[in-house]
Amino acid sequence: MTAAVVAGYFVFQSASRPSREIKLYYYSQELDKDENGNILCSRKGLVPVERKIPTTQTPIQDTVKLLLSSGLADLEGVSLKGASLKDGFLTLEFEDPKNKTVGGACRVGILWFQIEATAKQFPEVQQVRFLPEELFQP
Repeated sequence: MTAAVVAGYFVFQSASRPSREIKLYYYSQELDKDENGNILCSRKGLVPVERKIPTTQTPIQDTVKLLLSSGLADLEGVSLKGASLKDGFLTLEFEDPKNKTVGGACRVGILWFQIEATAKQFPEVQQVRFLPEELFQP
């Protein structure tokens, strides 16, 4: 919101910031079952949810940060320290002081898939790598 003085009065104007639509990928256990009802722990359970973010110079980072802050599978304390994109390879560097990115193979695989799918929606991203490499390990 901005303020301007018109005829001696303050007039408040809402500043319209340009935005862009992005997708956050969440996991639905109900969509990720085989014919016997067994959970597959696969990409099949990913569901895109559309959101709007302000247009910035760092849309990939902004999108991953939004995914992390939106209650993604109890990743309290996990934060994105930085991102680097070169020749289609995106490196995401995380900080995980509470060791929330470790656990069973199913859980960490799904977390990996959610972050990877969210990043790969950007056409310039061909592959995603996480640092430190110990993250998202069963």
